[in-house]
Amino acid sequence: MIEINKLKILNDPIYGFISIPNTLVYDLIQHPYFQRLRRISQMGMSYLVYPGAHHTRFHHALGCMHLMQKAVQVLKIKGVAISETEESALYISILLHDIGHGPFSHAMEHSIVEDVNHEAISLLFMDKLNQEFDGQLDLAIKIFKGEYERKFMLQLISSQLDMDRLDYLKRDSFYSGVAEGNINSERLIQMMNVQDDWLVIEEKGIYSVEKFLVARRLMYWQAYLHKTSLVAEQILTKVLKRAKELTQKGIMLECSKPLQYFLENKVTLELFSEDILDRFAQLDDFDIVSALKNWQFHSDFVLSSLSRMIINRDLLKIRLSSEKFTQEEIGELQQLFSEKHHLSVQDTAYFIFKGKIKNQAYNKLGDPIRIMKKDRTIEDVLEASDQLNLKALSKPVTKYFICFPKDLLKTKV
Repeated sequence: MIEINKLKILNDPIYGFISIPNTLVYDLIQHPYFQRLRRISQMGMSYLVYPGAHHTRFHHALGCMHLMQKAVQVLKIKGVAISETEESALYISILLHDIGHGPFSHAMEHSIVEDVNHEAISLLFMDKLNQEFDGQLDLAIKIFKGEYERKFMLQLISSQLDMDRLDYLKRDSFYSGVAEGNINSERLIQMMNVQDDWLVIEEKGIYSVEKFLVARRLMYWQAYLHKTSLVAEQILTKVLKRAKELTQKGIMLECSKPLQYFLENKVTLELFSEDILDRFAQLDDFDIVSALKNWQFHSDFVLSSLSRMIINRDLLKIRLSSEKFTQEEIGELQQLFSEKHHLSVQDTAYFIFKGKIKNQAYNKLGDPIRIMKKDRTIEDVLEASDQLNLKALSKPVTKYFICFPKDLLKTKV
């Protein structure tokens, strides 16, 4: 029998060498469920704006695990007791936190599965893996669900300053080239501590926290909520909805078997059986791109037109405003497009629609980022900071958008 060295070292463009901490983590990384993340885009359709943004959820998950290793190391040096079992559970929990993402990250959540978010699917994957690995993920799942008594461990995985955010800001900034999103994750981790079982940042790290919050705000406007990324994801969602609508009417569409299953069936969280989970695990970006390439030639005007828009990057026009767009404006455009292309008003809703986006770098109503002062008292970063604009970052900014075909540009909107 050939022995495999499971304590591998991986080379990462952001952090350099990433080490796999134990054999269980290696086996989880090697599992087909996790390997699927190599084929799931980290930034969805953002590559249509930033050509370098082709990195995957696989990169991100490994980066998060690496940062967790650094955080555990720092906390242990500062006297925080973390057992080997807890340490391994933290690595597993952060490694698998995004395992439930579907193709292009978010598009499926709003189209062909019925309001099932990726966090819920991640938990289903973790439960299934726990069965396969004879309960070795028990503690990792407990921490992930917030059921473990040591609160700071959940904060390392999911909070307003967690390993997830520390990695995706730095990584997405690197691959997209949006320099404003670059943060000093190493400095932030070095400033971490635990006080009264809460994760805290030592006072001298407050400027790094301020930079982190500003970077988060800028990355959302410049990358995640960039209007072209936004309209592309909206179109992809509409394509999948149309495909499901046609399939439900008995029209067969050329696509992969896993995708066909989700088009043919109504899938809710309650119906997410192990069989459906395995089918979901077979879906990735390639299923969607392959389907789009076929559907661009379909006889259905809506499906073919929307598919071509993504394949050829010839998207709908999108306009942003601080004011809401009226239903009258939408109705007028839909009427014009309906007459021009002999479509029902219902079908024009695939091409002309409105929505809103929200950007809030820091949620003052959520679990706060705690600053530990020199006398070991704790203060919310908003109170501890002397930056006036930090309070402004905690206010949600909402923008409204309208999407419509470019051939209606002469119409007043």
